Amino acid sequence: MRKVKYGSTFIEYSFHENDSLKSHYITVEKNIGVILKGKAIPVEKSDKLILKKARWILDKLNLVSVKEDEKIVTGSRITYLGRSYYVEVIVQKELKELRIDFNHSKFKILLPFPDMEQSEIQNSIELFYQERAVEKITPRVKKFSKQTGLIYEGLKFRKLEKSWGNCSGKNVITINPAAIKLPYSLIDYLIVHELCHTKVKDHSKQFWAELSTHVPNWKELNERVEKN
Repeated sequence: MRKVKYGSTFIEYSFHENDSLKSHYITVEKNIGVILKGKAIPVEKSDKLILKKARWILDKLNLVSVKEDEKIVTGSRITYLGRSYYVEVIVQKELKELRIDFNHSKFKILLPFPDMEQSEIQNSIELFYQERAVEKITPRVKKFSKQTGLIYEGLKFRKLEKSWGNCSGKNVITINPAAIKLPYSLIDYLIVHELCHTKVKDHSKQFWAELSTHVPNWKELNERVEKN
C-alpha cells in the first residue's frame, strides 16, 4: 500500500499494473479504497497522479463511506451536495410522523416511535432529496439555460435507474433527484450536459463540440460523474 500526504490528510492507495491500458485510471471502491490502474511507473509519478486528483478522491471516499442499503442509525452518514453528514436518530413520541431536520452540520432523523421500519426512513430521505433537488437545481437550470442560450421546454425530477438525467425529443429535461448528492460542480455539469441535448440529441462529435464551448473541462467532469 502506497501513501501520499495532501494537506494534513494521508491518502493510501494501491497500484494495479495493467499493460493493456493506454492511460492511468483512479477508482475509489468501498471496502477496497483507492486504486491506481495502468502501466508500471515510478512511485514518484504515481504519487503525483494521486495528488493531482486528491480533492476528487477525498470527495469520493466520503460518498462511498456508507452503502445506501445500510440501516440508518445514529452514527450513519447521509450524502448531500458532495459531503457526507453525520446522522443522529432521535425518538420524539409527541410527533405524529417521521421528520428530517438538516442544519448544514448534521442530519437529525426524528421518529415518532423507536421501532420504525427502515423502509419508511429511506423513503423520507428520498423525499428530502426530491424536495431539495427541486429547490436547489431548478434555479440553476434556468440560470444555465439563459447563460448558454440553450432553451428547454420543461423540467421534471424523477428517479432514474441508470442515469443522472435525460432530455426528451421535445426538449423536456428530467433530472434524477439523487443528483442532489453530488457537489455543485458536477450538478452544474449535468445540467449543461442535458441542455446541450436540446440542440444535439446523441453523443456525436457535434454534441461534445457543443458541450466544450460551454464547459471546457467537460472530460474531467464527465469522468467524475461516471464514477459516481
